[in-house]
Amino acid sequence: MKNIFLWVLLIIGMFILSDFLIAVGLNSTYKDIVRKDENFKISIYQADATYVNGRIRGIIKDTTNINNKYLEVELYSERNILMGRRYIEIQNNDDSQPFEVLFRAKDVKYYKVDIVDEKKEGPELEIISKELTKPEILLATAITFLIFWG
Repeated sequence: MKNIFLWVLLIIGMFILSDFLIAVGLNSTYKDIVRKDENFKISIYQADATYVNGRIRGIIKDTTNINNKYLEVELYSERNILMGRRYIEIQNNDDSQPFEVLFRAKDVKYYKVDIVDEKKEGPELEIISKELTKPEILLATAITFLIFWG
């Protein structure tokens, strides 16, 4: 009985340690990217990227006066090369609208956000549907353990 209790404690300890190390490892690879515009209607509270992907989260303030417009997010490299753009339709049903752009683009150093009337020609950024949630990461970790130890 004592051995079973020790094994259960060991498994729970490894689970907590791996969860902590995964969270620290993933978040340490993201570096902040710089905003290069001064649109005060758009407030950004998170903008960071790794070498291959990134995320920008913010709030569009006072959307009651905006009809049929888009939020345009443009991503640039260190040498001012446009890496891609993404459009989000602005809904005017609320005082403010939160938005989230998860993108896949290499070596992004800065970005610009603006409100535009229509989409420009050309391809948009590859969309990452969503980030993995904590339960999804834990399930993937458990399946990986089962594969290697099974």
